Amino acid sequence: MVVGTRRNAQILISKSALYHNISNEKKRLKNNEYLFMVVKANGYGHGAVAVAHEAKKAGADGFCVAILDEALQLRDAGFDEPILVLGITDVEHASLMAERKISATVSSIDWLRAADEQLAQKDLPKLNVHIGLDTGMGRIGFQDKDSLKEAVDFLNQSDNFNFEGIFTHFSTADTHNVKYFDLQVERFNDLISVIDTLPKYVHVSNSATSLWHSEFNCNMIRFGVAGYGLNPSGGELDLPYELKPALSLTTEVVYCKKIDAGRSVGYGATYTSKEPEWIATVPVGYADGIVRALQGFSLLVNGKFCPIVGRVCMDQLMIKLDEPVNPGTKVTIVGQDGKEKITLQDIASYCDTIHYEVACLLTDRLPRIVVE
Repeated sequence: MVVGTRRNAQILISKSALYHNISNEKKRLKNNEYLFMVVKANGYGHGAVAVAHEAKKAGADGFCVAILDEALQLRDAGFDEPILVLGITDVEHASLMAERKISATVSSIDWLRAADEQLAQKDLPKLNVHIGLDTGMGRIGFQDKDSLKEAVDFLNQSDNFNFEGIFTHFSTADTHNVKYFDLQVERFNDLISVIDTLPKYVHVSNSATSLWHSEFNCNMIRFGVAGYGLNPSGGELDLPYELKPALSLTTEVVYCKKIDAGRSVGYGATYTSKEPEWIATVPVGYADGIVRALQGFSLLVNGKFCPIVGRVCMDQLMIKLDEPVNPGTKVTIVGQDGKEKITLQDIASYCDTIHYEVACLLTDRLPRIVVE
């Protein structure tokens, strides 16, 4: 996708906010605990490479991504820290992962056998492997002790692997109810009891676990959404320390006009003015990640909330103003304007979704600009 550098619409990423969030969490860890910054999905929509640079300055020991291509992007950008691919990678890429020193998540012995056969034919470094355990997320990972023990024994007997880590993922760490969380902890401890010598990295903590259940951190955390300044619970749980949102999104008015009463705005004529109104056109739309469900949501212009009227178009949207403004007037979609602000959580609540999704939907057409 083309990056829109010739229109005034941009995502601003605050270096100081990223540093604040990540360094504060790093300070809470014990000396023998590692922090891996999760930069999957283009750094949760913030820009993976830029975030990784700031995370490294803040003390991150490594990175987590979802797919191999994201790991390669970091390697190509010059990062030599450990990188773990959290998703399952096709075994045909095992040699590439070993060559680029990228750690693989493994959830079956069949994958290990196929990779072992492939790696044995080449003169490569050992492939670093993290064993995934399914303790209740229902996504990927070993579920029983017998298959886990078989896989670990295979790993340890092969000359082609380094058993680097073992992990699980908690699905309810961001809620008040800890019953299911405790069940997952119990299952995890039961599973790893069959392993005589645990690997270097043992990790169960996503952002929510590290914030509210730090006693279960083991020796590594996967710091994700909280590093970007977002409450993993969406507000259900109080934060142990202040998080500073790193992302803001601004654009500008490109056209302003007065319409008569009875005039309709946008596709489907879903909005009709009841009196003369000032309408401003803003040059972003659902192709930028400003979803159609935001019809009726208010943006900020000169510190005042101005509702989106009519349907959000692919590349433009319209807002109702109290008074006329000049083209070039700033419009804040996410961020502070005067005494008022709009957060990713505000947008998520309006759309009945989560702030993770709102951030990840912001497309590459919006340039990411790193600011202090």
